[in-house]
Amino acid sequence: MVDKVIENNLVTIVGTVKNKPVFSHEMYGEGFYNVDLEVPRLSDISDTLPITLSERLMLGLDMEIGKQIIVDGQLRSYNKYLDGSNKLILTIFARDVKPSEEDSKNPNQIFLDGYICKRPIYRTTPFGREITDMLIAVNRPYNKSDYIPSIAWGRNARFSENLKVGDRIKIWGRIQSRTYQKKVSEEEVITRTAYEVSVSKMEIYNKEKSEDEAMEESGED
Repeated sequence: MVDKVIENNLVTIVGTVKNKPVFSHEMYGEGFYNVDLEVPRLSDISDTLPITLSERLMLGLDMEIGKQIIVDGQLRSYNKYLDGSNKLILTIFARDVKPSEEDSKNPNQIFLDGYICKRPIYRTTPFGREITDMLIAVNRPYNKSDYIPSIAWGRNARFSENLKVGDRIKIWGRIQSRTYQKKVSEEEVITRTAYEVSVSKMEIYNKEKSEDEAMEESGED
């Protein structure tokens, strides 16, 4: 049962270490650390993605800044109290880490099988691109769930606009980072980083016909 649940949230990224691992927390005597990876896109820009990994995975592994590694794991979420309210925090929880000597043709891959848990919001960018924002709940063992912000583009955006809370959806894509500014007072503006899944392919589980409807759309690089 546990193995089946784990298969609904799969991440593989290849990137370079941006900072030295920083201690995060300890659980059952096992220490966990946070580190950022710089992961290239097809375009000239990169995403900076947060990784949480066990001290056991770092044994014998060169985690110096600039080293390239491969991380297999899951995209997880948790709530953190910031600036007077709860904020959804995302991190890639590593299950396996190893060194990488070669550049990957597809260094950022994610698959999710979950449920729409908030009404999708359709919008257009200033450049006329169609986008639908979704929040997907993905179950994991011990009655827990991860809540993953996701973005569909083009015809996927038009289609997913009509999804309802509780609909089951499978998506393939990549994890992307973006910075934004938040005004906390008249004098102070802070810069933060948000993370979301950019959807390149999606399947909607059709309860009546017991079959999947698949759609594929290129995201934004």
